[in-house]
Amino acid sequence: MYLCMESTKLLLVDDEDNQRQMLAGFLTKKGFKVSEASSGESALDLYPSIFTPVAVVDMKMPGMNGIQLISRLREINPFVQIIVLTAFGSVETAVEAMKAGAFHYQTKPVELEELLFNLGKASEQHRLVTEHEVLNETVRQRFGSGEIIGESMALKKVLELINLAAPGDSNILITGPSGTGKELAARAIHSLSSRKDKAFIPVNCAALPENLLESELFGHEKGAFTGAIKRKLGRFELANEGTIFLDEIGDMELTTQAKLLRVIENREIERLGGEKAISLDVRLICATNKNLESMVKESRFREDLYYRINVVGIHMPALKERSGDVLLLADRFLKEFAGRMGKNIGGFTADAAAALNSYDWPGNVRELQNVVERAVVLTRGETITGQELPGLKDVGESSNISGFEKIADVEKAHIRRILEANGWNLGQSADVLGIHRNTLRTKIKEYGLSEE
Repeated sequence: MYLCMESTKLLLVDDEDNQRQMLAGFLTKKGFKVSEASSGESALDLYPSIFTPVAVVDMKMPGMNGIQLISRLREINPFVQIIVLTAFGSVETAVEAMKAGAFHYQTKPVELEELLFNLGKASEQHRLVTEHEVLNETVRQRFGSGEIIGESMALKKVLELINLAAPGDSNILITGPSGTGKELAARAIHSLSSRKDKAFIPVNCAALPENLLESELFGHEKGAFTGAIKRKLGRFELANEGTIFLDEIGDMELTTQAKLLRVIENREIERLGGEKAISLDVRLICATNKNLESMVKESRFREDLYYRINVVGIHMPALKERSGDVLLLADRFLKEFAGRMGKNIGGFTADAAAALNSYDWPGNVRELQNVVERAVVLTRGETITGQELPGLKDVGESSNISGFEKIADVEKAHIRRILEANGWNLGQSADVLGIHRNTLRTKIKEYGLSEE
């Protein structure tokens, strides 16, 4: 099954006229708008005027080869998704193409249904990558350097929800373990909303005792209690026309929960010691690391308040659930802290990167940030080694990945694991791997895998 490709633009590059024309005719019938080129040089001349999201490139061509063309195309459009056509058995060349930035490779003779499947995946990948980049660019422009960093599917789902929820005024509940960036998500929502030019007021409900929290939220009049020597505006008033962010709302006492519920229902507050209701226009975002549903069942959190604040729910995944994001985040923190401290540190050594990737990160992004900052402080060289990361389990002790030297080795081992986990069922294994069944059969042959 492949995705609908109606009106998708595509660049097809192949020096064999018959092959190119056959593929172009087939893909045109399937709804593609195909632009043809017979060489890498002519493809580069053509591409700036068509700027297609997807390209199919033959590996062996006279003059500029496929590898060179991939690099040049990605210089023009970093988001273009390229499928490489290569002769059967040329695994090393295909891996080199993947390193150069190709999305996928397919062996000749070309299986047309498999090509459609791969083109569907490539088009979807282009959509996800560009949407993610557009959102992050918008966040960068409106929210400065505090962008949400990562490329994992778990984080992309969060970004999609943020993008969908931000323009409205619905109450939002952000859940997730401590250190996952719940406030960062709340600030991103505010910065992408129509209230972006108004105040964003955060309140940590766990940091204040009940009597002080009420005063902090709703304000007080002079003489409302001992020590109230003058009128004080509460956080809700300060956030008027903007956004108020109630962090750790699961720590709020039931009496304060009741008052918060009235504020949400009536859209007005009363200062402590006051007699006048004050109308407000405030967007409410709450966050917690607790299971509010369980707290509702245990009568520790009001059920009516729970449903009021949880109109839109966004769950921030733990760092261990964000496959591939650890090194992206670590690199960003490294640049940030090295710049602050005036140190010239180029990156992480292989053993340091392996240790970062293999650790479970119970403290999530906040823990990773602290670990990298400490490493930058301690290092005296131009790279961070495993010695500057004490306490992180060495990947070599628990995994064989550090022993691999080539991408092909990693791919072969991964395919074997998936096949064995699925009892060598090709259909199920192909679904898990996200590739066509014919592609999986080809790779099994190329790597000499067998069910033994």
